[in-house]
Amino acid sequence: MKVVAFNGSPRRTGNTNRALEIALEELRNEGIGTELVQMGSEDFAPCQACYACQANKNRRCKIKTDKVNEWVEKIAAADGVIIGSPVYFGSMNGQTKAFIDRVGLVGRVNGDLFARKVGAAVAVNRRAGSLATFHEINDFFLIGHMVVIGSSYWNVINAHKPGDTDADTEGQEIMRNLGKNMAWVLKKLNG
Repeated sequence: MKVVAFNGSPRRTGNTNRALEIALEELRNEGIGTELVQMGSEDFAPCQACYACQANKNRRCKIKTDKVNEWVEKIAAADGVIIGSPVYFGSMNGQTKAFIDRVGLVGRVNGDLFARKVGAAVAVNRRAGSLATFHEINDFFLIGHMVVIGSSYWNVINAHKPGDTDADTEGQEIMRNLGKNMAWVLKKLNG
C-alpha cells in the first residue's frame, strides 16, 4: 500500500510540509509506503476548462508543460492521498486550488479515476480559514467518490512563522491520529 501526499505550500520545508510529515510518519510506522510531492513550488497553470481531457479520455490534461499529468498518475497508482494547503486570505492557496481543479477534472471525466481511494485534507493556518480550506480540499475527495479520513478534530494545525507547528502540540497529535486512522482504513479496505 502507498499514500502520496501533496504539499501545496510554496515553502518546501515550511509548516505545511511539517504537518504532512507528521501524518506520513505514522503511516510509515504502520508499514505503508509514502511519498511527499512538493507541488506548491512548481510552476503550473490553472484549469482552462477546455475539456480536452473529457474528449480524449486518456487520463491526461492537454497542458503538457508541467507536472500535472505526472501527479494524476501518482494518485491513480496510490491507495491514499493527502493534500495539504496553507491558508491564504481565508482559503486554500492558489497552487492547491489549481492542482485540485486540473487533477480533479481529469480524474472525474476519465471514469472517476480516483474512486474508492482514501483521501485526507490538511490545512495549516494562523487564525482563520482553516475550516474553509479543510472543506474545499474534502470536496475534491467527495466529488471523486473517495473515502474521506478524519482525525480527533479537523485536520488542522496552527502555524504562522516557520517552525510554529512544533508549538502546536494538539495539532501534532491531530496529524498523528490522521496518519493512524488512514493506515487503519487502508488496511481494512485492502484486507
